[in-house]
Amino acid sequence: MKSFHFIGVGGIGMSALAAGAAARGWQVSGSDRGADKPENAPLISALRAQGVKIYPQDGSRFSSGNMPEALVFSTAIEEDNPDLLAAGDIPRMHRSEFLRLLLDDSGKTTIAVTGSCGKSSVTAHITETLDHLGADPEMISGALSKSYRRSDNAGNYRAGNGNFLVFEADESDKSLLAYGADYAVILNIGTDHYEQDELVRVFGEFLHNIRRGAVLSRQVADALAGRIPEHLQIKIFDEVQGSEAALTLRKYIPGPVPAADCADGTLLNLPAPGRHTALNALAIRGLTALLGFDDRLALNALGEFGGVWRRNDYAGKTPSGAAVYDDYAHNPEKIISCLSAMRESASGTLLAVFQPHGYGPLGFMAGALFEKLEEFLQKDDIFVLMEPYYAGGTTSFSPHSCDVCRSWQEASTHPQTYISISDRNELKRFLQQRAGKGDVVVIMGARDNSLSIFARTLTL
Repeated sequence: MKSFHFIGVGGIGMSALAAGAAARGWQVSGSDRGADKPENAPLISALRAQGVKIYPQDGSRFSSGNMPEALVFSTAIEEDNPDLLAAGDIPRMHRSEFLRLLLDDSGKTTIAVTGSCGKSSVTAHITETLDHLGADPEMISGALSKSYRRSDNAGNYRAGNGNFLVFEADESDKSLLAYGADYAVILNIGTDHYEQDELVRVFGEFLHNIRRGAVLSRQVADALAGRIPEHLQIKIFDEVQGSEAALTLRKYIPGPVPAADCADGTLLNLPAPGRHTALNALAIRGLTALLGFDDRLALNALGEFGGVWRRNDYAGKTPSGAAVYDDYAHNPEKIISCLSAMRESASGTLLAVFQPHGYGPLGFMAGALFEKLEEFLQKDDIFVLMEPYYAGGTTSFSPHSCDVCRSWQEASTHPQTYISISDRNELKRFLQQRAGKGDVVVIMGARDNSLSIFARTLTL
């Protein structure tokens, strides 16, 4: 029997891989320094229910016999990690190598979903669409699908018996270059981990690992011009006035049931608000066409998506009547997409709170985020920047949120919009005093699941 130990098994991506291994009947153990935190309980308890043995991250897994045949680790794991030190010469596998092992073991038609923004949501949306079409797909994702969550499944893995495996391909450490797929969806090229020129190179190389077809946004197709392999079937989705292409968004229609008015005359009801949701739906429509599904049936299935955890999640209302939402948005494009969707339901002010997922990411994105916020925010809106999340390990602890916020205030035409608050008790008092009926409060940030708990405390 294959046997693996996952270091950092509580991570959203690592836990999906561990669940995939357990579903195959392999022996799986894992450790995580946040395993006992209440915000991580849904992931950890689901893994335990699947037969994954959880250890403290102190090397104790290796104090007895029955050693794993390999250690699975991510780029975030440092060389002085206690499990790495205690494991001795046990072979190591980067998570991308392990994902390739799962893909090869599946024997299924594989569908990779990547891009700077939206890949987790679209991975889940594709999976549910194929599920409603009767294809019973397997899924490996970086988000928790609400439709598949239960006590023994966190929702980022689905063990389907059909012929498709849908998975999220991560560009953040370029590890997507370690494997290929039959089909790919590349949603966009944004501002997150690398400059755009580097992402163009990475996505271009990735396409050369794709065997049959790809769905690309117009932005991606134009950026990769000359790099797209000739053997691939290509579908391009876009929003261009005057086009009659089926994958072109003619108009996004907000409302209680938002819709995409497609250029071919199709009106597609959407499962969630936001222009980005409409474009994601067009991408999935293109994929189902490549896979040979009937378009009418696919359009019906597209509207059945139940969503993923921490994407436009409604947490409740504050005592004064402001609506509170929780979202995973963590780069400039995602933050603006999130706030644009929230604006649809706000008759008053937007009060946005963002906790960056690290000091490095904040330093990288600060300029681009400020430019987008200046263009989007109205003079009465508030944007609160929290101190970056620190999960342990090596970091520069720079820049601090107060320094970034000060630079934004100095450069802004409406400096009162930008505020730096890191203490959550102080932040709670501020939001409950400032937010009133008709206003919308949005709590945003990645990696730190306690943000979801904090959002709910505002509604008590």
